[in-house]
Amino acid sequence: MVESFRPILLVSDLGLSQQYIPMQTQAPKRVLAVMTDLFFSVKLVEAAKRCGLALEFVKEPKEVLEKAATLPSLIVFDLNYDAAEPVKLIAKLKAKTETKGISLLGFLSHVQGELKMAAQDAGCDMVMAKQAFSQNLTQIFKRHSGMM
Repeated sequence: MVESFRPILLVSDLGLSQQYIPMQTQAPKRVLAVMTDLFFSVKLVEAAKRCGLALEFVKEPKEVLEKAATLPSLIVFDLNYDAAEPVKLIAKLKAKTETKGISLLGFLSHVQGELKMAAQDAGCDMVMAKQAFSQNLTQIFKRHSGMM
């Protein structure tokens, strides 16, 4: 929760005065992206802004597990980012009680059937071709931001 202040007008015997009362607002929902593709990351940043999501890029497996503990609404994996070991990370996230409810989405080249099956077997909620992910990015982010 983020606290901001809303002005109110008070009428009393002494006249009109303005005071500020605290107002609770929700912090934006967060998405973690486990990827290194700079060109594609620009698309994610733009879509996240349009949907009111906070987007954070993470590269190290240990950091992914730490950030997942803060319960983002979605974690996006580039399944071809071998250094992050995405299939192992997916399995670890789904094995932990605290993080198993986080939506996990993986994207890959459309010809990588074995990798797709491995990610699904590890517990990835949705695996799609990079092109399909790119085309549906705004709708996916809207769903995870609560806009849909």
